[in-house]
Amino acid sequence: MTCYPLWIALLLLLFAPAGCDYGRMYDQESVRTFEKKMPEISPGTIPISGGVEVLSRTEPKDLKNPVSPTAAAVSQGKGAYFNFCIQCHGPKADGNGTVGQSFAPLPTNLTDPQVLEQSDGELFFKISLGFGRHPALASTVSEQDRWAIIHYLRALKGKS
Repeated sequence: MTCYPLWIALLLLLFAPAGCDYGRMYDQESVRTFEKKMPEISPGTIPISGGVEVLSRTEPKDLKNPVSPTAAAVSQGKGAYFNFCIQCHGPKADGNGTVGQSFAPLPTNLTDPQVLEQSDGELFFKISLGFGRHPALASTVSEQDRWAIIHYLRALKGKS
């Protein structure tokens, strides 16, 4: 009875190499991926203007909010705030969101005068590129929604 493990090991050693077809595996394209020349990239494929890179080189105070502070913009901002910001900053924008309560210190109170005294461009810059522990949201929240969120925050204090 003790020879069963020995027989099993012998069978595995005998048949295991038969399952590997090294010759065919060597002929696969994936083995020699770098032997092929990369295709030419047509002009205009990689953006060289606009986007986050240009924003990062812009003076925040020079940015102007292209979205008019209408009721529709505030409503759009409220929707975007409730999709992207409420988890940390809370429903009252006071920094007491469900996720934000686990942070020390708490997230910024967005209705604080120190926040609302900043220009729209400064707020947009910080929302877009992040600062401190705040993540960069340029790739998550659309540009239109980021500007609208600023109108919504100002409307919370009657500043819009």
